[in-house]
Amino acid sequence: MDIVLESQAESWDLAAPFSISRGTKSRADVVVVTARDGEFEGRGEGVPYARYGESVSGALQAIAAFRANCRDCSRDAVQRAMPPGAARNAVDCALWDLEARRRGVPAWKLAGLPAPVALETAYTIVLDDVAAMAAAARGHASRPLLKLKLGGAPAEDVERLRVVRDAAPGARLIVDANEGWSMAGLERVLPVAAEAGVELIEQPLPADGDDALAGFPSPVPLGADESVRAAPDLAELAGKYQVLNIKLDKTGGLTAALGLVRNARAMGFDVMIGCMVATSLSMAPALLLARDAAFVDLDGPLLLAADRPDGLRYEDGRVAFPPHGGWGQP
Repeated sequence: MDIVLESQAESWDLAAPFSISRGTKSRADVVVVTARDGEFEGRGEGVPYARYGESVSGALQAIAAFRANCRDCSRDAVQRAMPPGAARNAVDCALWDLEARRRGVPAWKLAGLPAPVALETAYTIVLDDVAAMAAAARGHASRPLLKLKLGGAPAEDVERLRVVRDAAPGARLIVDANEGWSMAGLERVLPVAAEAGVELIEQPLPADGDDALAGFPSPVPLGADESVRAAPDLAELAGKYQVLNIKLDKTGGLTAALGLVRNARAMGFDVMIGCMVATSLSMAPALLLARDAAFVDLDGPLLLAADRPDGLRYEDGRVAFPPHGGWGQP
């Protein structure tokens, strides 16, 4: 049966401005694909990422080009015809959702994965001045895992880290510098991070400068985010990082992410399942991969002013599929 693909752009207001080392945004701009076979339909969502030269208009054009040229709109065809990125993610996840509904089998079972369960997820404290980050951490001190966006001046980041630890003494902490430090900056922050019990520092250096991490004896595990998109990257990351942050908008969908997770673990990396700021339609496919992850960072919908009505369930610092409905559930 022929599959028809439709795509559209959507923009979702954030609950508050979202700031990292590269800038600030107040809306989440996403691309949504709907795959129809005449009886059933599936949806997928992607977040074009300017860091990789993507845009909403470019993603829509890529989807339109695939749609115009595909005779076999299967997941295999998507992998062959489209490069990794948000456009392929939206198409791939829409096809997974369609297949789940068509066959009456949940997507986790189709993917050969264990049934999803409620998992602890990080909650992001965005980059801001010291007082604002302390207040944000105090307001979310009951959450089990906080992720701090750093990557400013290292001396200020040290102070940010200290006040957040004081404001949320019972929370586990991870840090994300988003390529914002030099090697000297990382070495300035590391002793304080270790003292504060930080469990992971994501992407401390620019991706094109992370060779400096080869063999570096960090007292805190280091995670690759911007440095990893697809399986060919893995060999270059060995000896630099201990954890890989796998996001479907980087891999180009669940299909590629399944293989990347397997390959990463076979090479001895721990895995983090992360996200862009987006709705539950974007988070749900990633949640299937998160059951055995060392870290789960799927808080995107919590940062929005409102989520989709069939969204994931967030409670007590954990995320879970709803009992019925939503992505991948027939």
